[in-house]
Amino acid sequence: MLALVSYGHAQQKSINNAINNQLNTNKMENEAKKTVTEFLTAVQQGDNAKLAAILHPDIVWTQPGNNRVSGIKHSNAEVFQMVGKMFELSANTLRLTDIKAVSVNGNKVACLLHWTAAQPAGGILDVDNIDVYTVENGQITKADIFSADLESENRFWGK
Repeated sequence: MLALVSYGHAQQKSINNAINNQLNTNKMENEAKKTVTEFLTAVQQGDNAKLAAILHPDIVWTQPGNNRVSGIKHSNAEVFQMVGKMFELSANTLRLTDIKAVSVNGNKVACLLHWTAAQPAGGILDVDNIDVYTVENGQITKADIFSADLESENRFWGK
């Protein structure tokens, strides 16, 4: 009888641990999704103060391609410089026009986003990106950007 009680106690402890782990994972995922959703909303609204608060000072941002804005950025200051260059090259027309999906796995959030921009000389950007953000303590610490049409982005942003 004692063996059954001990087994039952061990089994209940294991169940409780599994529930607590799932609750912690759910909490982390909810917080990560909330942070990224706030970030994307701030991008759409041009809220630089909110963006600065959400991007970790030592963020590592990987922008794909072989163009004037591509490469690895190692701080939020470098990210803001890149974005400033994007607005300059797009005559301030760069827009996040659609957030098609936001998917969470732990503290990583993958987003399917649609971007548009136009240049006075006729260059057009109309592209989907998949951005994968890593969130820690309410800030984005890493961003890996993937383009659905890298050739088009390289042409648009130039060498």
